[in-house]
Amino acid sequence: MNKLIRPGETLRVIKENNFQFQKRFGQNFLIDESVLRDILTASEITREDCVLEIGPGIGTLTQALCESARRVIAVELDKKLIPILEENLSAYDNLRLIQGDALRLDLIRLIGEENDGQPIKVAANLPYYITSPILFSLLESRAPIRSITIMVQREVAERMRALPGTKSYGALSLAVQYYADIELVRQVAPGCFLPRPNVGSAVVRLILKNETPENPEEEAFLFRLIRAAFATRRKTLANALSGGLSLPKERTEEALRELGLSENIRGEALSLSQFSALSALLRGK
Repeated sequence: MNKLIRPGETLRVIKENNFQFQKRFGQNFLIDESVLRDILTASEITREDCVLEIGPGIGTLTQALCESARRVIAVELDKKLIPILEENLSAYDNLRLIQGDALRLDLIRLIGEENDGQPIKVAANLPYYITSPILFSLLESRAPIRSITIMVQREVAERMRALPGTKSYGALSLAVQYYADIELVRQVAPGCFLPRPNVGSAVVRLILKNETPENPEEEAFLFRLIRAAFATRRKTLANALSGGLSLPKERTEEALRELGLSENIRGEALSLSQFSALSALLRGK
């Protein structure tokens, strides 16, 4: 059994190092072995794999990854956790520990250095306050990533899997569905963490499609359009794009009519394929 997963061991590490949880970093350490095991199982990590972990905390998942993978890259923002991680994981020579902001990583360069540019896997108990930015960064980077297995807030898991016309549907739903196939691995109760969060969590797995876009500019425009569509959810799509992308309202309404859609439709009603078709029309006009 991974010693760090034990609640008593986690408490010991925290007390011995006089560690103070930072709310701004969204720190909730996993203390449930069954959840840890399910993350590892879903990740399908082998001794051939290079794995990226974001937000390792005190190293609970990191230790398990080091025992399963050929190479582990762990990125931690909180400087106060670095000496704790170095002490807890000193036995592993297959770990590269990076102190810094994961959102500022040059992923393609890092993967080139650590895995000869070959696809890696991501496994993490993500800090909840940066879940969406991290996901967008991982997906839109087009870095060679085979799969992403992560712990997220339950509400975020619902948004990732949401369908058009539902309250949870938005830009994140479309990004995830565009770049990957998603699977809900399990629900996770608040009591599985220290400190206990106020919300439920879930483990999800994304298998990336890794299809090279025919036209990167078209892809970039599509997601600018999607973000603008959901920036003001209560507005009609034509009004939202008029403000967010400075597109003439009449131009969007004409494109919607060509697609057989109402001029008054909102972004939340469009599927990914409809957004793609609309994007192609608007770029061509």
